[in-house]
Amino acid sequence: MKQVLTIALRELSSYFSTWLGYGVIFAALLLDGILFNAFALGDAPKFSSDVLRDYFYFSSGIGMVAAMLLAMRLIAEEKQSKSLVLLLSSPISDRQIIWGKFFAALALFTLMNLLSLYLPALIFIEGKVSVAQIAVGYLGLTLLGAAVLSISLFASALAPSQLLAGVTAAAITVVFLLLWMLAVRTDSPFKEVLGYVSIHNERFRPFTQGILHSRDVIYYLSTILFFTEWATRALEERRLKG
Repeated sequence: MKQVLTIALRELSSYFSTWLGYGVIFAALLLDGILFNAFALGDAPKFSSDVLRDYFYFSSGIGMVAAMLLAMRLIAEEKQSKSLVLLLSSPISDRQIIWGKFFAALALFTLMNLLSLYLPALIFIEGKVSVAQIAVGYLGLTLLGAAVLSISLFASALAPSQLLAGVTAAAITVVFLLLWMLAVRTDSPFKEVLGYVSIHNERFRPFTQGILHSRDVIYYLSTILFFTEWATRALEERRLKG
C-alpha cells in the first residue's frame, strides 16, 4: 500500500507541475457552469429535481472527456520520456504502478467534482431537491469517471504515445457508449447482454434521479477492476519484452 501511495502522490504532483491538471479542471467547471445555467434558466419552467437530473446527465459527458484527458498520459507519457524503464526497474510491482496512477487520476477527478458542488447547492438552497439526489448523482459521476479512467489507463498502457492512447481510449469508450443503441434494436438474449454492458444511458440515468441500484455500482466497479487488470497485464508484457 505504501508503494501505491508513493506512486499516487508522485503522479498527482505531476498533474499540477504542468497545465494539464489546472486546464482540465478549469475547462470542466466552466462547461458545467454553462450547462447548469442553460438548464436552470431555460425558457420552460422546470422542477428543481428535473434541472438537477439534466445537469448530472449532461455533465457526465464532460466528466468522461475529462477522465480520458487525465488518464491517457499515465503510462504513455512515461514511454515517450523513456522514464518507464526506470519505473519498471524499481522495486514496485506492475499492479502497484497501475493502481497508484489510477488513484492519482481518480483523486484529481474527485476534486474536480467537489469543486462543482456549489452548482447543485444553489438548487438545494433555492428549490426543493433532496440531499440524496445530489449525493447519488455525484456518486454516479465518480463511478462513471472512474470506469472511463480505467479504460483510458488501459489504452495508455497499450499505446506508444499519448495521442494514440487518447484515440484508443475514445474509441473503446464510444463503443461502450453506443452499445445501448444496439440493445434497443436487437432481440433477447443479446438485448439484455448489450444493455448490461453499456456504460452510460440506462446504466447511468438512475443516478441522475437519485436512485441507487446495487447492480449499477457493481457494474462500474467490475469495469474498473477489469480494465486495471488488463492494464497491469499490458505493463507486465512490456516488462518481459524489456
